[in-house]
Amino acid sequence: MTETLVTAAPDGGTASRVVAHPAWPALKDAVEAIRPAQSKDGSIDFDAPEAPDRDAVRELVERVADSVRALSPLMPHDAAYHQALVADLRRWADDGFGVPDFLDSLLAFTPASERTDGRQHLVVFPMYTQNGNPDRNLEAVVLRMVWPTWLSELERTRYDNPLFLGITFEDFTAGYDTNSAVLFPETIAVREAPERFSWGGIFCDREAARFRRVVDAACEATRLELPEDATELLADQHRCEQTFVLWDMVHDRTHSHGDLPFDPFMIKQRQPFWMYGLEELRCDLTAFAEAVRLEEDGYSQGRDVQFAIILDRIFRFPVTGERNRNYDGLGGQLLFAYLHRHDALRWTDNRLSIDWDRARAVTVQLRQEIETLYRDGIDRPKLVHWFKAYELVSGYLAPHPGSTWAKGPDALDLSLPPRKLVDDVLPDEFPLSLFYEALARKLRTVIESTRGITAEDRTKLAA
Repeated sequence: MTETLVTAAPDGGTASRVVAHPAWPALKDAVEAIRPAQSKDGSIDFDAPEAPDRDAVRELVERVADSVRALSPLMPHDAAYHQALVADLRRWADDGFGVPDFLDSLLAFTPASERTDGRQHLVVFPMYTQNGNPDRNLEAVVLRMVWPTWLSELERTRYDNPLFLGITFEDFTAGYDTNSAVLFPETIAVREAPERFSWGGIFCDREAARFRRVVDAACEATRLELPEDATELLADQHRCEQTFVLWDMVHDRTHSHGDLPFDPFMIKQRQPFWMYGLEELRCDLTAFAEAVRLEEDGYSQGRDVQFAIILDRIFRFPVTGERNRNYDGLGGQLLFAYLHRHDALRWTDNRLSIDWDRARAVTVQLRQEIETLYRDGIDRPKLVHWFKAYELVSGYLAPHPGSTWAKGPDALDLSLPPRKLVDDVLPDEFPLSLFYEALARKLRTVIESTRGITAEDRTKLAA
């Protein structure tokens, strides 16, 4: 089948696909050739054994720069960024390929200033990819904006989030052939962090595709019968993408909204991983509560978000990733246990069943418990707040038998500062239940298959 060179543009015209231009594979190949030569910090040590030839690397960087210039006319909205990018690439080469500094091009990249549905962006930065590659290697990704009219109106009238980007993959280099589903400016190599970041992107197509694959398999493994509209949601990639972009937009803004203790999640600090788990869950449950309101106001996407949050949280989150301070997994475990304890979810005769009306009320109730914890935490010392959060979690999830924290304050050296007491937290402070141990074994291959997944991969699988 011949590659289509044009796609419909939001204004009814056409826009050439960046990935169909001959300069894109040339750029991608050059970046992939540079990446193996880079150290963890992004620099290149030409004195190291088997180091590449300096002139050869310079030629590769020049090829990247030439490709950016060739592709830039397809994206006039990013002309200033591409110009700064070429300058940063050449300065990196001229300075001897030390630790890269792409601050100038980062500041010139402002995709949130004009969010247009279907708009393409070519992004090239030295960066690590969250839940992907931990090293700051050069990466290239072509993405497309997801900003439908109904979402734009909700952001304008109800969920102000001027930095948020809903995006999908067009193509990418090896750092995104991973579990990473975000594009964040704080991952980029710069000489100094900007005073504030101006955008943050979530790849809703990857989130939707892996949600569909994992939940399909989990429903089969647990014999869970879904309502008809949930079944239809799982069968529709586009509808799932719209669901996730709404969920993510509300979740993202919640980190800075509500009765927050003095040190909210967004300020970097060392604390027990259940605190991060509760914060991520609080944001998801806030999105859930807003989805209930949206459904009442006639938005069909509200019902879809409710299904997605419960199913993704109870199925994919607990069995994905290592059991080493896995705070997202912990949040999923807590939601499952809370629903089970309050009789909204049953595991009987090796079959899972969910009372969806009760699950809706119980999920909102859990959010209220976490928000009460937060509100009371404003008046508590940090360590007391951590213990109260531990009490909430351990009321539903059994701690590891060897846990020091489970023994209470008397088991800890309280003369140490709170951040030192984090060392006494076990890597798997709240192990998986018998149910999740069995589910993890059944879903292991499916979870592994979602690495690097895109909407195209999921569509091919369904076909």
